[in-house]
Amino acid sequence: MKTEARSGGVIARYLEFLPVNKSTPVVSLGEGSTPFLFASRLSDRVGCRVIIKCESMNPTGSFKDRGMTVAVSRALEGGAQTLLCASTGNTAASAAAYAAHAGIRCAVILPAGKIAAGKLTQAAAHGATIVSVNGNFDDALRIVRELANEKHFSVVNSINPDRIAGQKTAAFEIIDELGDAPDVHVLPLGNAGNLTAYSNGYAEFHRLGHCKRKPRMIGIQAEGAAPIFYRRVIEKPETVASAIRIGNPASWRTAQRAIDETQGGVDVVSDSEILDAQRWLAENEGIFVEPASAAPVAWLLNASVTTKERFLSADPIIACTVTGHGLKDAKIISPHLPPSVPPSARAVRAAIER
Repeated sequence: MKTEARSGGVIARYLEFLPVNKSTPVVSLGEGSTPFLFASRLSDRVGCRVIIKCESMNPTGSFKDRGMTVAVSRALEGGAQTLLCASTGNTAASAAAYAAHAGIRCAVILPAGKIAAGKLTQAAAHGATIVSVNGNFDDALRIVRELANEKHFSVVNSINPDRIAGQKTAAFEIIDELGDAPDVHVLPLGNAGNLTAYSNGYAEFHRLGHCKRKPRMIGIQAEGAAPIFYRRVIEKPETVASAIRIGNPASWRTAQRAIDETQGGVDVVSDSEILDAQRWLAENEGIFVEPASAAPVAWLLNASVTTKERFLSADPIIACTVTGHGLKDAKIISPHLPPSVPPSARAVRAAIER
């Protein structure tokens, strides 16, 4: 069983701010310390300074790893035998990897036919027991809640506060990098745990005097899966952005409180805007993300004058979190290859210069 701390993991870096101690058996894959990149072309388009937090650079390719290291370490400390989660894909991939590293079992409950192949492949590769249910993510999470009382299961969804605690470290990193919190933070909004976590992180460092301000928190949903924007449960959420295809977010209340307290907001973007933004970000900033991660970029690219006046006035610094790598859900972008050419420099040069 691998329990030693790994250099660079979020527990090693932020131990004093997390619900662990020096005797907790740390399970880490070296998560955290992800790139925080100035997006020059996006900044030019928006008219503000935009810095992208690339959570796709975590070990399993998504932000879930930050919370998973804490949740799995705590589960191991409590004697857990099997990790359990419902997932749209990224949680399953992360839980399976950390369970494998810890040497314990993992069971993932997935909505049948609704999981991107890359994420499903990850969970299978790490040896998770995969159970598909004929329903959506909200059905899967309901089942997990029912099974949570059984002693040998340790639930590692964001309903577990240890997950939220680990994810707040991204806010710590941003403050450490900038020397203060940004003015605005915009991110995808699905199950709402991540927005809650960032808000908690900013609030904690603000209380401790590590930053002078708390940013306005802005969550972006896909218009076909926007329960918080429409203020009602969506029974059958639909969007190409599978990671935020959620109709009844588990952290709805805490996320809404964070949005209200920071004078932030919730907005929606269309699937076509999401896919356009995914391509635009890859072609113009060199950052390839899954569709859900492109939602906040779509919002920034398409923000109306009224929206900019409300949220983006006075030349703010905007942090934008992209949560998952594009290779996790790559089928939506299919390369259109031209016909092959003869194997000569002349033919290749001609094809380049077309």
